[in-house]
Amino acid sequence: MNHVSNTPSDIPASPNVANDNGKRIKKLATKLRRKTGQAIADFNMIEEGDKVMVCLSGGKDSYTMLDMLLHMQKSAPIHFSIIAVNLDQKQPGFPEHVLPNYLENLGVDYAIIEEDTYSIVVDKVPVGKTTCSLCSRLRRGILYTNAIKMGVTKIALGHHRDDMLETLFLNMFHTGRLKSMPPKLTSDDGKNVVIRPLAYCSEQDIADYSIHMGFPIIPCNLCGSQENLQRKQVKLMLEQWNSQFPGRIETMFKALQNVVPSHLADPKVFNFKDLNENNLGETNGDTAFDPLDLSPPKDVNISTLPITRID
Repeated sequence: MNHVSNTPSDIPASPNVANDNGKRIKKLATKLRRKTGQAIADFNMIEEGDKVMVCLSGGKDSYTMLDMLLHMQKSAPIHFSIIAVNLDQKQPGFPEHVLPNYLENLGVDYAIIEEDTYSIVVDKVPVGKTTCSLCSRLRRGILYTNAIKMGVTKIALGHHRDDMLETLFLNMFHTGRLKSMPPKLTSDDGKNVVIRPLAYCSEQDIADYSIHMGFPIIPCNLCGSQENLQRKQVKLMLEQWNSQFPGRIETMFKALQNVVPSHLADPKVFNFKDLNENNLGETNGDTAFDPLDLSPPKDVNISTLPITRID
């Protein structure tokens, strides 16, 4: 089996990549591989003998994920197989030849599943309404069913760190739940295990890498026509925060990995009823309520920041 890339020193050059950017590309590849490997290790995503379905949509995230896993397949101390799978949803103008040509040139085992979910979505969702939810459910069900038929043990999706944070805020704002995308989960029926190897990778790094590698990107026309999706609004909010306060995205993502149930308010997660002087529950007790240092960075002039009045 051929590989998209082997080591940072032999990444294939793309016509779109200038020679003087070689060092930057190698550094970026190393960073993404390190973060992908760390996520796989932290959550035990891939085990000896696994058959991994790499869901390939034709977007930057899934191309990068395939690239990372192909590299890891060669360098990892365990053996696992990969099958790249694309769901052709029969969207008008979908270039059916792009992915087969790309995968055949790589020598990667692949399957193209043809299901006309586009017509279903167009028929069921009123014009102007968000199609992503229904489209996602249909796609997920088809992939789950085919994974079982193929003997797949892990289903790899290309969601990254920013997707996880956006989902966290979407759930808080619109469903009242403190919930995000987990790096690893099982399907509702327990028959499939889903992994997100890019969980620690930033969207910007993935986008830069995709450009440098010259992946043949296929746009999602069905979703791309909807400019006012709530996810796009949350994405813009996070981008503004990160621009104004560099490092905030990283800090927020760390919060997903440092949950303190005793200092939230869900009695289903923490036993507040039996909490008393003899059962403290949390070793740091009320020290969690000590004042935090929320002063702005030294290089930020607070007088220039926009202030919203709350009456």
